[in-house]
Amino acid sequence: MSTIVYILIGIALLVLIATIFIANKMKKEETYKVTDYQAFFIMGISFLPMAIIFTAAINSAFIGFIGMGIIYMAIGLANRDKWKKEEWK
Repeated sequence: MSTIVYILIGIALLVLIATIFIANKMKKEETYKVTDYQAFFIMGISFLPMAIIFTAAINSAFIGFIGMGIIYMAIGLANRDKWKKEEWK
């Protein structure tokens, strides 16, 4: 195998170890954060038109961003009951 493969495997292992360490630390301290599903919806709305424009103007490699936009919008809409309710003043 080439050295690049070994470097990528090493980086992946470091990321995995760091993720496990941080998750255990958060579990002990009970510092979980509430997910803002409205932000997912807004990001989906942002990704979708940007991806359509980039796909049409630049190249078809940006088609993955269309999928991300649709998925983010679906996650946000599926959890619409958990959105932050702010009243207009």
